[in-house]
Amino acid sequence: MKVLLCGGGTAGHVNPAIAIADFIRARHGQADIRFVGTDYGIESKLVPRAGYPLIEMDVHGLKRRLTVDNIKNLAKALGAIRVSKRLLREFCPDLVVGTGGYVSGPVVWAACDLGVPTAIHEQNAFPGLTTRKLAPRADLVMLGFDDAKERLHCKRSVLVGNPIKQEILFADKDRARQKLGIAKDMRMVVSFGGSMGSRPFNENIRDFMALHCGDHAFLHVHAAGQFGIKWLPGELAERGITPEAFPLIDVREYIFDMQDVMAAADLLICRSGAITLGELAVMGKPAILIPSPNATDNHQYYNALAFSKAGAALLLEEKDCTARSMYDAVRALLDDPKRLAAMHEAALGLAIFDSAQRIYDNIMTLIR
Repeated sequence: MKVLLCGGGTAGHVNPAIAIADFIRARHGQADIRFVGTDYGIESKLVPRAGYPLIEMDVHGLKRRLTVDNIKNLAKALGAIRVSKRLLREFCPDLVVGTGGYVSGPVVWAACDLGVPTAIHEQNAFPGLTTRKLAPRADLVMLGFDDAKERLHCKRSVLVGNPIKQEILFADKDRARQKLGIAKDMRMVVSFGGSMGSRPFNENIRDFMALHCGDHAFLHVHAAGQFGIKWLPGELAERGITPEAFPLIDVREYIFDMQDVMAAADLLICRSGAITLGELAVMGKPAILIPSPNATDNHQYYNALAFSKAGAALLLEEKDCTARSMYDAVRALLDDPKRLAAMHEAALGLAIFDSAQRIYDNIMTLIR
């Protein structure tokens, strides 16, 4: 079996592709699985680390305005289709799977032209531009959110969810708390706004901490991110909020043991990327979702909206988010166990635990 996967730009596009590849490799040890990506995207690090060969392609995204760079990128995209066809003729894959990002476009487009079976996986509730352009041509569109179906024109679509890591799937709250040394009756809030550390998100968390630290009502673990960690602890210290004075406030750069910390939490405050929401769903975690306003096509808003409509989360847009609104929402939820329990059940109702299996079963029908 020969499979070619393409996706990149962000971990949200790359990690599902790697999860698909791992699932195939576990069942077909002799399968020849290769990736196509760029040399500047996160795929250039994640794919080789996962043990797969990465074929690099020079392609960039197109902006919605006429500029010299945009004309150059359009020319590169057209050239990438020709390069992709040459690659496909040399490799002769049984299947091409695109998981989003700029590089998916030319590869899947070329595969459709050559009659190679194609599938694309859309992680978000609001499909990206690449998916919207490819969907009418691809043999199969696999959806992370059911809401995406009404926003696409395609031959065939199927709800498969987003692949989730095994350690997240099997995380347990009591076991995680015991491992982390957190008492069963200690309420716990976890917040994170992305690996880079959004300034507005961190500023709201800073002011929120200033409001709640004196309550000593719950443990608050926050990941400030790569840039946030450089200034957030200092600004908290200027307000007298230090680890010595307030041991229930725990500010870190990253949460490396995310599976345990998320499992131990009673409530999450976070962005609404597709993979994050998939993890919240399988864990049944109530959340306050603050979508990134900078996400392409505002897709994080639509992801959060799907969870909000289901009763699994509160949607708080960044333009309306203040420390006070965050504080009031957190205290109201923590003081209402019945509502938290209802949100827990609603989140589980959105969970797809066998996403990787569903994806595998569907793509195998294309190969057969």
